[in-house]
Amino acid sequence: MAKGGGKKSAKALRDAANKLLADNRFARHQYEILETVECGLELLGTEVKSIRAGSANLRDGFCLIRKGELQLHNVHISPHSHAGAFFNHEPLRVRKLLAHRKEIDKLRIALDQKGLTLIPLNLHLKGSWIKATIGLGKGRKLHDKRNEERRKQDIKDAKQAIARL
Repeated sequence: MAKGGGKKSAKALRDAANKLLADNRFARHQYEILETVECGLELLGTEVKSIRAGSANLRDGFCLIRKGELQLHNVHISPHSHAGAFFNHEPLRVRKLLAHRKEIDKLRIALDQKGLTLIPLNLHLKGSWIKATIGLGKGRKLHDKRNEERRKQDIKDAKQAIARL
């Protein structure tokens, strides 16, 4: 008999319940993220299956507030491979984000400032729910990107120097 008996540890169960499904690493390069908000998504069944399979692309996505609702635009979720054409979803459809009224109002006030935008940062599981983390970001100029890369490189060099000692 093999040891372990098939039981998973509590940490393994927690990690499986909080799995990262899609990440927008490009957004953290293009924007300085000032604030983040976790929202639910209004999805169709085939969209849920596709996201869990890892076929979501957040790179060109953005969020808008229309008629008091938070909407996710231009996020590509590939059609589910095991569903027929009639039952499948449209890959680039506008999806509704679920957030509290106070959070939406707070974001609306921040968006009225010049140069701020809402960007989807990642899609992740929280228990059995798919959640989206959106960030309020200010666009970076080229010199800001260079300074950020230089700062990261300095931190990396310092860590390597400490490791050599």
